[in-house]
Amino acid sequence: MLSELETVLANMPLESSREAYTDAIIIENIADKRTTATRRLTNQRLGELYALDLTVPLFRLLRRCWATDKPGRPLLALLCALARDPLLRATAPLVLSMRPGDELSRQSMTEAVMATVGDRLNDSTLDKVVRNASSSWAQSGHLRGRVNKVRQSVSPTPATLAYALVLGYLLGLRGQRLFNTLWAKVLGSTSDGLVFLAMDAKRLGFLDLKYAGNVIDVGFNLVLTPDELRECHGTS
Repeated sequence: MLSELETVLANMPLESSREAYTDAIIIENIADKRTTATRRLTNQRLGELYALDLTVPLFRLLRRCWATDKPGRPLLALLCALARDPLLRATAPLVLSMRPGDELSRQSMTEAVMATVGDRLNDSTLDKVVRNASSSWAQSGHLRGRVNKVRQSVSPTPATLAYALVLGYLLGLRGQRLFNTLWAKVLGSTSDGLVFLAMDAKRLGFLDLKYAGNVIDVGFNLVLTPDELRECHGTS
């Protein structure tokens, strides 16, 4: 739902509450949906994927990065959705294991979802999940093509790297482990490339960084609240 997210965020003040988003989507129809039912569904689905609530750190940090990094928005949206949607996340190992030029097998995508859900989804629902997941990876830039989807490289930015790292940080990871998470792998860069992006992210005020030899220390005192910092207990 990248286009809907872009439209909604473009029309909402940064300080908007969750209730304000709901009113804007359903009553004011800022996402330009034809019926009340589709407006409600849009509000529900955007809430599931992105929260639309500044009290949720993932969304608050998404908005911070979003405002300053237009080229990185597709990757930012995917990173947030992966953190909140287990079905989309189930397809990540398959897509990220593909090399540029590899064609996505629909059967492989189906099997990736089934490995998570088992037989809990009927065929039509499973087919919809596979279509939506494939579309999400295409919108992020990892896949191209309408019918036959082919893997391609993406271009991460300092803001997308900062967002990927903070997702791991909120889970309690620290140091080099932050550069080996699922979210870091989504960016498709080398270890050295990620470190260089982290240096740029530091200059832009997205994170704190100390790097010497093989030791790297990343912090987020500039963007996380004291309560959030206390809640994410670090592990080495």
